[in-house]
Amino acid sequence: MAATPVIIEAAINGVTSKETNPNVPRSAQEITADALRCFAAGATIVHNHVDVYMVDGPIAAAAYLEGWRPVWEAIPGALLYPTVNGGPGEQSYGHFVDLAAAGCRIGVVDPGSVNLGDFVYANSRPDVNYQVQVCRDNRLAPSLAIWEPGFLRLVLELWQHDRLPAGAMIKLYFGGDAGYLGGRFGLPPTKPAFDAYLAMLEGCPLPWSTAVIGGDVIDSGTAEWTLQQGGHLHVGLEDWAGDRRPTNEELVRGAVELCAKLGRPVATHDQTVELLGIPIVA
Repeated sequence: MAATPVIIEAAINGVTSKETNPNVPRSAQEITADALRCFAAGATIVHNHVDVYMVDGPIAAAAYLEGWRPVWEAIPGALLYPTVNGGPGEQSYGHFVDLAAAGCRIGVVDPGSVNLGDFVYANSRPDVNYQVQVCRDNRLAPSLAIWEPGFLRLVLELWQHDRLPAGAMIKLYFGGDAGYLGGRFGLPPTKPAFDAYLAMLEGCPLPWSTAVIGGDVIDSGTAEWTLQQGGHLHVGLEDWAGDRRPTNEELVRGAVELCAKLGRPVATHDQTVELLGIPIVA
């Protein structure tokens, strides 16, 4: 376990506003620069949102590619992936097809529904099946966001029936006190909650990471428990909440420093691709 390289993913913006933290990247140019700094600091996956929603797939894809293409010019094959676009299935996921054709290698499967403040983020079983199929058809490694324990139960069912596309990674999202979109969700970042998720994962070989959404994955102790148990780390200004106003680069460097302290090496790009089993696209 100690020798397993740690995949560090940076979720660099999400719904975080400039008013909340002026360091959050929102424009395409800011996203490019921030992603490059995160990769240089030790992250091997960068996830971002763009401020374009509920539009046709090609329009959403173009907004992402404006920020991504300069990153790929500097770091060929860099692992970048988007969020959903909103709306019904085809509209919400249509941009993944265009992005996969352009070089994106990671997709999204959100296997369940959750209350986030006044907003219900709803994914029916047919929605989840559609997301899985989009990843399979486009050879995208699915990022499996676990907002509530029921999400993980569905993922484990898909895994048990060999229905997950290659490259799947489980992302355990613990709900911090600041919440997300104005509401608290899921299990809190406590050791009993962490142990409960690990008990659910027993026997499942899929790689997994932890995040604290609306909190601090390191200060909560979650990152340390994760590294001790062979997991990976998900950091960034989409997730982070607290009294400071850090940059994404600082959060990545904090994760790297904790890995060094606990004797876990940080994964390179090639090791990340190998550890996840991300499909190679010719």
